[in-house]
Order: sequence, then structure tokens, then C-alpha cells
Amino acid sequence: MSLENQFAQIETVISIKNKRVVKAIGEHIRYLRQQLNLSQEDLAHEADIPISQVGRIERGETNPTISTLFVIAEALKTDLKTIVDFKSKK
Repeated sequence: MSLENQFAQIETVISIKNKRVVKAIGEHIRYLRQQLNLSQEDLAHEADIPISQVGRIERGETNPTISTLFVIAEALKTDLKTIVDFKSKK
């Protein structure tokens, strides 16, 4: 196997792992939001982020920055640790 193919396989594995984490974070944020009976629009307003971004995060379509996770945590009246405290489904 060529070195190029080996790097491609490594990138694929990293990408798959990251997708699982991003999806798990999004699902956890959705769970926390729903526990507070907030709509995506409510969360977006409180966190001062676009509603479309909330949807993309919850669906695991985008990898949110730490600062975005921080404002989401504040909007959910919790801390950053709670946002990232989840069990990833394999």
C-alpha cells in the first residue's frame, strides 16, 4: 500500500470518529434544549446565534467551536462541561 493510501485511510478514520462526536454533541444539545422546553428559535435567540446554526449543530452537520458551545451552554443555563458530557454511540 502506498504512503498516500495509508494517509487517506487515516484521514477517513479520523473523519468518522469526528462525525460521531459531532453528532453526539448535537443530540445531547437537542436533549438538553428539549428538557427546558425551548424551541430551536428560543435557543438561537438566547445564544445569539442563527437558528439555522442551531439546527445544523443538533443534526451533527457542523462542528461547533468552543465559543459557540459556550454560548449555547449559557443559553441552556448550564456549563460547558454539561454540554460535552455525553456517551457517544458507536
